[in-house]
Amino acid sequence: MAVRRIYVEKKPGFDIQAKKMLREFKENLSIRGIERVRVVNRYDIEGISDDDYEKAKTLIFSEPPVDYVYEENLPYSESDRVFAVELLPGQYDQRADSSAQCIQLLSAGERPEIRTAVVIVIEGDVSDSDFEKIRNFCINPIESREAGLVKPETLRIEYPCPDDVKVISGFISMDDEELKKLLQDFGFAMSFEDLQYCREYFLNKEKRDPTITELRVLDTYWSDHCRHTTFLTKIKDVEFENGPVSEIIRDVYHQYLDTRKKIYDASKKDITLMDIATLAMKELKRKGYLSDLDESDEVNACSITVDVEIDGKVEQWLVMFKNETHNHPTEIEPFGGAATCLGGAIRDPLSGRSYVYQAMRVTGSADPRTPISETLPGKLPQRVITTKAAQGYSSYGNQIGVATGQVQEIYYPGYVAKRMELGAVIGAAPKRNVVREKPVPGDVIILLGGRTGRDGCGGATGSSKEHDEKSLESCGAEVQKGNPPIERLIQRLFRKPEVSRLIKKCNDFGAGGVSVAIGELADSLEINLDAVPKKYQGLDGTELAISESQERMAIVVSREDAARFIELSRAENLEATVVAEVTDTNRLVMKWRGKEIVNIERAFLNSSGVLRTARVKVKEPARFYDSRRKSEDTREFWINNVRQLNVCSQKGLVEMFDSTVGGGTVLMPLGGRYQLTPAEGMAAKIPVEKGKTTTGTLMTFGFNPYISKESPFHGAVYAVVETVAKIVAMGGDYKKIRLSFQEYFEKLGKDPEKWGKPFAALLGAFYAQMNLKIPAIGGKDSMSGTFKDINVPPTLVSFAVCTANVKYVLSPEFKKPGSFVVLVKVLKDHVDLPVFEQMMKTYEKIHDLINRGDILSACSVKAGGVSEAVTKMAFGNGIGFKASAAPGKIDWFSADYGSIVLEINKNPVELLEGLEYEVLGETTRNPVIDVEGAVMPLDELRTEWEKPLESVFPTQAEAGEKEPMKIYYDRIIPVSY
Repeated sequence: MAVRRIYVEKKPGFDIQAKKMLREFKENLSIRGIERVRVVNRYDIEGISDDDYEKAKTLIFSEPPVDYVYEENLPYSESDRVFAVELLPGQYDQRADSSAQCIQLLSAGERPEIRTAVVIVIEGDVSDSDFEKIRNFCINPIESREAGLVKPETLRIEYPCPDDVKVISGFISMDDEELKKLLQDFGFAMSFEDLQYCREYFLNKEKRDPTITELRVLDTYWSDHCRHTTFLTKIKDVEFENGPVSEIIRDVYHQYLDTRKKIYDASKKDITLMDIATLAMKELKRKGYLSDLDESDEVNACSITVDVEIDGKVEQWLVMFKNETHNHPTEIEPFGGAATCLGGAIRDPLSGRSYVYQAMRVTGSADPRTPISETLPGKLPQRVITTKAAQGYSSYGNQIGVATGQVQEIYYPGYVAKRMELGAVIGAAPKRNVVREKPVPGDVIILLGGRTGRDGCGGATGSSKEHDEKSLESCGAEVQKGNPPIERLIQRLFRKPEVSRLIKKCNDFGAGGVSVAIGELADSLEINLDAVPKKYQGLDGTELAISESQERMAIVVSREDAARFIELSRAENLEATVVAEVTDTNRLVMKWRGKEIVNIERAFLNSSGVLRTARVKVKEPARFYDSRRKSEDTREFWINNVRQLNVCSQKGLVEMFDSTVGGGTVLMPLGGRYQLTPAEGMAAKIPVEKGKTTTGTLMTFGFNPYISKESPFHGAVYAVVETVAKIVAMGGDYKKIRLSFQEYFEKLGKDPEKWGKPFAALLGAFYAQMNLKIPAIGGKDSMSGTFKDINVPPTLVSFAVCTANVKYVLSPEFKKPGSFVVLVKVLKDHVDLPVFEQMMKTYEKIHDLINRGDILSACSVKAGGVSEAVTKMAFGNGIGFKASAAPGKIDWFSADYGSIVLEINKNPVELLEGLEYEVLGETTRNPVIDVEGAVMPLDELRTEWEKPLESVFPTQAEAGEKEPMKIYYDRIIPVSY
């Protein structure tokens, strides 16, 4: 059948994307001669009958009330500038795939071939140089290319038959210079010492040359992304500069060394960053503070056992949570990178058979308002990265049906080196449905879900490298487009008890593909790569072995259960294929075309390469907790404070995400009558399928890059403190908190001072855990945040999770006029560290008062100080605040992590007896903030608060389309709480 071409364009009034693009070209590219932009979706279709085509035109490709449809030719003027953009070959095209599936349903026949492109028509006076600017802005060479305007004769692609996998002839006899050249030619992420180690292994153990697949598999398996090689580097020398803070850090280091002796024979266990990160958990577990930990060989997600009350009866459930970054992919292809960040995070607890019901997104960016003309060579503009990443993450979450409970972007100049794209998710499942057994010889491994393609090859090794100006030209295969409907089907499948109980062990397909996902399931495996389902022909054995590809699971089942599992999978429209078998050889074997292309000893594979060593130097940090007040004018400083990028409104960003899908959300991201007060964290009910429950989960995050830059130790301490304070402000019991950390640092190399940053940060986290007696039971590290001489700030983000009765969950907006507003303080010592004993006593008291109903609202103090907390609490219901504290008594503007602002309905003298607190003032009917003689109307403050990011994440309709919405706060506020 001939290729048909159809163009679909939104009618005026519905052409939102075209108008947005016009505004971007004018404002961000400074192209003034453009009069109009048209955005047209183009479909080329082959293999469809005339009748089905006529039906599909209006049922699938277009909506007649809002779309124009043009067949074969697109009308435009000779003076118009026209170009088309299409995805690179091999990238997943969801629009084409969905269209083909719909046509198959319509016709009850075969799927047609469909190829899509977006045609952009520019009307107006546009010079050649401006047109080139537009094309460069619209085409990211990592994922897309300019498409031809002439219709092809056929859409069928003849894939060349790949050659057999080559043996690297002469490898075991190469000298060091030849080995260095091989390392460079193949672009391995492993070190030269690792490659030498491979040479010795194949020379002495295997007595043969390796295949290219074997070296690629080892490079992937040993990558920092998959095997935490930086975190497992042996630390052999530690030096501390002189100073009061360094003295504290030294004392904490000695506490760590003493703790090691209680857990294991310290002489046989290397000191590593990983050991520092996990030792507090081991010690607190030894002391009995971690009785709810769910332990198994499956370590993809944090897992705790909780009691869930359903219709008055208590059941045991597993609650699983996980955080994960996709920094490298999002930096070079923001939409796909951020989308698969969420997809990858979901797959971890999903592989534990839990149903993921809520997600949190925390990102780090440089100023997105930076002019595009100031973009660094080899980089995408910050505005493009941050807006497209938000679109990608929200698109994936909305399609898979996971509520995004909290979204926050952190701004810091150093994130221009490499963006931080961080997702955290939480899931749950009845404990009785989760079976965990050790695989035994004869068991089979089933590959479930999506097919394998070239996209994702090198994802693990790419994420382990620092970014450079050539990355946008050379990293195309390392990024992918997700297919969330497939992952949604896996969620549905795993929620069925019969399916879940058939699974002995499960691993998700993350970076590394078959080699890691299946390779980690058992010590002895034989994998048949010919059985791996492919997106298209032409893939060779190496690509099949290491391609990441999304939405796949590797599942161990008994051989006799395989047929039933496959049958249940097909009932959910999921492909399931037996691709491997558990053996007893202690070797990883992969076969392709009937030949062995990988045959490696498990002990060598698990060695993670050559043991690396590092020296550490901890510098004396600067003091950073001085008051930030620079002006005596309270009004001026208050307004400037709410304008700060890390204080101002992110409503436009937040509203891109669906926070209510699934019906379990307890707190809206923006609370109050006017939906303006940001929640402290996210809260949701446990997703029971039948019955009613009041058992829910709370999750918060904490991190301040400005503190971490000055002192990574303090940054980590206060990241933990911030997460705990937020949980307490939401009504949670701090003693039930379980933590998880996300570390993100520059490329460390061999510089002792660089190594000192994560070393100090992890000791800070250790210090906080040991004092609060709440352990981190998981985490993730990324150690490649470098671009030339620019580095990301030392980043340790803390996540806190606990269960709670949702009846007592508290939101932060002021509830009524006439309440007392008090600041409950956490004391600090001589080096600006919290006094933990006093903090814990304070948090216990606050928790009791919330349960008694004496606290109406609570908000932890963050980067913008008390003024930020009071202002945001006032916005939600339009309730004003009048200060009663004497001028100069309250530091309104300094970060004071750990302290909490409370709205209470009783006299604080009696209610807060024994606590350190200051009465700030009271709530008022008059919608103003009145502090030290400065009277600031809430609508004026709100305008200033929303202004900084309005151009990036708009909340208002464009002028001419609709009158901008303005909120006028009522003078009379109804009581609602």
